[in-house]
Amino acid sequence: MLRAFRAALFIPELRQRILFTLLVLAVYRLGVFITTPGVDTAAIKQFLSTTAGGALGIVNLFSGGNFERFSIFALGIMPYITAAIIMQLLVTVVPALEKLSKEGEEGRKIINQYTRIAGITLGAVQALFLSTAFLESGGGQFLANGWAPGWFFRFIVIVTQVAGIAILLWMAERITEFGIGNGTSMVIFAGIVVDWPAQLLRTFGLVRTGEVNLIALLLFLAFIAAAFGGMAAVQQSERRIPVQYARKQVGRKVYGGQATYIPIKLNAAGVIPIVFAAAILQLPIFFLGVFQDNALAQSIASFFNPQRVSGLLIEIVLIVGFTYVYTAVQFDPKRIAGDLREYGGFIPGIRPGEPTIKFLEHIVSRLTLWGALFLGLVAALPTLFQNLTKIQTLAFSGIGLLIVVGVALDTLRQIESQLMLRNYEGFLTKGRIRGRGRF
Repeated sequence: MLRAFRAALFIPELRQRILFTLLVLAVYRLGVFITTPGVDTAAIKQFLSTTAGGALGIVNLFSGGNFERFSIFALGIMPYITAAIIMQLLVTVVPALEKLSKEGEEGRKIINQYTRIAGITLGAVQALFLSTAFLESGGGQFLANGWAPGWFFRFIVIVTQVAGIAILLWMAERITEFGIGNGTSMVIFAGIVVDWPAQLLRTFGLVRTGEVNLIALLLFLAFIAAAFGGMAAVQQSERRIPVQYARKQVGRKVYGGQATYIPIKLNAAGVIPIVFAAAILQLPIFFLGVFQDNALAQSIASFFNPQRVSGLLIEIVLIVGFTYVYTAVQFDPKRIAGDLREYGGFIPGIRPGEPTIKFLEHIVSRLTLWGALFLGLVAALPTLFQNLTKIQTLAFSGIGLLIVVGVALDTLRQIESQLMLRNYEGFLTKGRIRGRGRF
């Protein structure tokens, strides 16, 4: 692996992509220090540390601490993620959008533009809701000195947050185009992991003072390491369906007769269902958690909090459901069976046509079930283990861990593909790729 890291840094194009990604993420982190005008960040941070504000902790987690500082990126990129979920559902039910999705690259560009507009619109609605129901509540206790509740303050909040969302979308698209990995996932990834070093240092400081048990901390960290390993293994696990191509003789030449396989991943949907589940789970927490004076709203928001048993169950159900939905979108047995039949391929022991479709559907449904259940279990265990060890200074949530592992593996695969093109050994493969290529 060290050889692969060194090789990646010695390839000019790959090095530029990595440095560009790190530069954009650094600029994103600088946005934390640009606060929204008229907001008392100290009062918001104190509120989030209380029981009433704990429901909004998941919003703060995925914004990388931007929410507690109420920076220009306080809403993060989650409004766009929510809009993307809605747009994907609409594509399956609205004929006009479905037609656009089948028009190739141009159709996808139009749908992406609709998604951006919907994401920014949803962000504006959330910003208006935040300014009226949260920041101006209680006589404007979250407003800075010299600021008063009213439409001018709301306008400032809306403009600031909409600009922040637009800048984040632009950064994510630049990472996708000129950097490494999926830009949207990288922004969420950076927001989750940025506070981990400081939290670890703070926790070890509590160990020295005796406030945290050392054995409990070591057990918790060992569990986190095992969870990372297990999730990485599941993300890379696949079942290979053998495929045989019939021989064809054209004149004196013989075509076909090759044996290959169809790789079906245990978790074919990757990290997308986890991100979708986090985005959906944020909505009730966000819209209800801001009503700090309403006990009923706070109770409902706490009900959806993943730190509670009810929220964990909802989180697991969402992950399992989105895994099935997204796998169905990504893996189409009818299309694969049609391609096999067109090119003279068949699965040994399975007749072409409808039997092949049913066989592939059966395999995919079984693999997806176990993959989704594992993801749901891993999403729940960190929170349960955290409650058992009484270590609350480390913000390791199940959804956060799953996103970090998924994004890290996807990024490593992209780097590995670049290395393999240049005949280098990758991160995730064994052995050296041999060839005559040079860079």
